[in-house]
Amino acid sequence: MTYNRLRKGRFGQAGGAYHITTVTRGRIACFESLENGRKVVRELMALQHEGRAETLCYVLMPDHLHWLMQLHEGNLSDAVKLLKGRSARAIGTTIWQPNYYDHALRHDEDLRKAARYIVANPLRAKLVARLGDYPLWDAVWLEETLSG
Repeated sequence: MTYNRLRKGRFGQAGGAYHITTVTRGRIACFESLENGRKVVRELMALQHEGRAETLCYVLMPDHLHWLMQLHEGNLSDAVKLLKGRSARAIGTTIWQPNYYDHALRHDEDLRKAARYIVANPLRAKLVARLGDYPLWDAVWLEETLSG
């Protein structure tokens, strides 16, 4: 699927919740470096601090990011573009493929279910035996995510 076809019809509105998945160029595992991963996390938090997007949960895998967010200001593509551009500058190189996948979520229960799925990625990929051993994830429903 081409980048233009991914963008066709894409619309993200303020107040909406979205599961974003974006991949590194060539699927290079640049987030095996905790330092690089922390730079991306700082940019997620900066978008939240600026009031653009609230991070509900994320997991930064070695070669991709899953980000569940609620858009507060602007549009979805601008928020993702800011995250990717700022994190690439912080790391000092072009790291992201130009496209991304987004899925709009509709209900609060969908959010919790999506969060559980997202943060379990390191377990399914067998990167760790316990989620608490993986350093690059977080969720606003931390207790419910771990126990539910």
